[in-house]
Amino acid sequence: MDSRTKLIKYRWPIIIATTIVTLAALIPLFTIKINPDLESYLPDDIPSRISNEKIGELFGAKEQVLLVVSCEDVLAPSTLERIDNLTNEFINMGGLAPVLSLTTARSIVSEDGSMVVNPAVGYYPQSDEEREEIRKAVKENDLVYKMLISEDFKNAMIILNSDKSLDDYQLMEAIEGVIAKYPGDESVLINGQPYLRKEANEKIGRDVMILLPIGLLLMLIFFWISFREVKGMFLPFTVVVISIIVSMALIPLMGWELSIVGILIPIMMIAIANNYGVHFIAKYQELNALDPNDTMDNIVTEALFYLRKPVILCGLTTIVGILGLAAHILLPASQMGIVSSIGIALALLLSLTFIPALLSVMKKGKIHFHQEGENKGLIAHSLDKVSHFLVNKPALTLYIFIAFFLISFAGLIKFSVASDFNEILPASHPFNKSIAIADNSFGGSKVITLVFEGDIKDPELLERMVDYEERLEKVDGIGSVTSIATIIRKMSTALNDPSDSLWNKIPESRDAVAQYIELYSMNGDPADFESFVDFDYTKAAMTIQYSAEGMKDTKRVIAAVDEITGSDPNRTVTGGYSLVEKEMSESVVTGQYYSLLFALVAIFILISIIFRSLAAGILGSLPLVFAVLCTFGFMGWSGIELNIVTALLSSISVGLGVDFTIHMFWRMKSEISMGLSYESAARAALRTTGRGITINAISVMLGFSVLFLSSFPLIKSFALLIILSLLFCLVSALLLIPAICIIFKPAFLNRKK
Repeated sequence: MDSRTKLIKYRWPIIIATTIVTLAALIPLFTIKINPDLESYLPDDIPSRISNEKIGELFGAKEQVLLVVSCEDVLAPSTLERIDNLTNEFINMGGLAPVLSLTTARSIVSEDGSMVVNPAVGYYPQSDEEREEIRKAVKENDLVYKMLISEDFKNAMIILNSDKSLDDYQLMEAIEGVIAKYPGDESVLINGQPYLRKEANEKIGRDVMILLPIGLLLMLIFFWISFREVKGMFLPFTVVVISIIVSMALIPLMGWELSIVGILIPIMMIAIANNYGVHFIAKYQELNALDPNDTMDNIVTEALFYLRKPVILCGLTTIVGILGLAAHILLPASQMGIVSSIGIALALLLSLTFIPALLSVMKKGKIHFHQEGENKGLIAHSLDKVSHFLVNKPALTLYIFIAFFLISFAGLIKFSVASDFNEILPASHPFNKSIAIADNSFGGSKVITLVFEGDIKDPELLERMVDYEERLEKVDGIGSVTSIATIIRKMSTALNDPSDSLWNKIPESRDAVAQYIELYSMNGDPADFESFVDFDYTKAAMTIQYSAEGMKDTKRVIAAVDEITGSDPNRTVTGGYSLVEKEMSESVVTGQYYSLLFALVAIFILISIIFRSLAAGILGSLPLVFAVLCTFGFMGWSGIELNIVTALLSSISVGLGVDFTIHMFWRMKSEISMGLSYESAARAALRTTGRGITINAISVMLGFSVLFLSSFPLIKSFALLIILSLLFCLVSALLLIPAICIIFKPAFLNRKK
């Protein structure tokens, strides 16, 4: 009894076992957690994460939430009152200290030869004269002007420092509740990582709940249009659903969480898990047309006999290609590679066991396919036309591909890598609007923090910090640099006359520095300094705000910071979220290289082994290289950047696209072994296997098209690119590969078994 007979004999145990496994996999689905924290996507040993953790230990592990209040004039009495009410409410909430705003900011001034610390805005102006008086005072206050209020006085900043005692949902719910409690005509935009995580968390859940049903419905409709049979629709769809359930169940079972990248997992199962079932249904319809009187058992066993080997080989190459993501540096990408590969392996197994088992107990359907071309369907008709053109003009076909490749390849000159995570949310989202205001009015939305350790009251160290500030502020893109040295210089302007040599200078002795600080404590609150220096004045933070239009700008600013301050013996730590973004971008590029190289090499080896020829490996890899490079070229021409999602593109397209080539090789080899010429074999392969490949490719592209409905712009970009890449792979398999085979007649296709 061979394996085909065994499958018919044990079909009911196969069906029952599959049902039990599917039901068991439903249980872990209820324990899936969402992880929108982009910083956690990097490995723990990444330098930027280590540095940020050290800074958190030194100055408190706090996260900033920024509120941007916008109106015609923030010095209007009603606006100042609202800012004051919001500030006091946030202070009373607890867990947000320090709260910095116009009403908590200080003004260091001189009165009767003494330093006095007053509120930056001590009253609500009741007249235009009073408003202009406050405006003048604010412009002279370096600790407020362009820091908490914009140069045009149309925007004001409220800075909250969360101690992480509340989770993102609780924190943002509390903040939004306070904003709603004190309404006004001003717009209030929110920024900060807790807000980004909360918004991303909601949108990840929303995408899964909306995209998954729509994707499944589209797949059902496509199966019906393609096969016109209930079984042709139902069987591949069942495999897709089972693969999704098991794949998603693996996430909590492995101790992982669902990330933004993880949204792609169920959509990938919709797009990919049907592949092998589609070929089986297409072959069933072909065999049913060849012999309408044959039994269903014979058709199933014959289809399984023909498809088992090529489907297994295609499945293995797809798994290997997508498994290349496991080599990715980003943790969610690596996890997705593992989970998706297991899901595809399950789909492959079910397509060779569960689908034949179910199909064998069903009745035969009507004839929907005719090998000799009576089928007037659009796909069959188009492939017939293509086969005529290909056989008659293979050289012209090759030249067209070369020309298109050269045009696309030129786009790599403009290829770029994303410098931040702003594209995670739409440009119209309040998060990105607030970033635009911060870049244009508050010195920049990106931050670098330098930590200096030693005797912070040492005038020599403070003088160096002043020098760094002055030099850094001249760097293009840097909007502001602040530290304890900034505040001490401000104190000196209140304690000395402008004509005095010590005015706006660091005192010459440590005792004088200590005296400045003591005088401030007598009038102000020592807690005002906690963002700049620790309690015992042994560690100080210098905050650098800057804006950058791309990774090139970010790297230039970071290089300038290192050049100016890098040799200082007291500088110990460099941190800030922009460094995380930089390392994330670098990891995206590195992960892209690793995963793509792994996938291409592994697939080259597999194809070479399958057809026992290095030429087959080279020729089989050619469409994949063509598709990847043309897609990257399109990204350059269109301005789509490489980011944490689009970086997954190449491994997925390589893993999927190789199937088309293997099926074409397999059919051409089969036809040539029966005595057909290369030209006739290419035409026969296009008219038969080409139909299954085309249906397969369109179903995959249709599955990924649902991602256009995602809440995330970068997911939408991925949808466009993966569809385009698969289209390149399909056209290459249907045209480029046969054209090359007709022209060069590779020997591995004519090798006798």
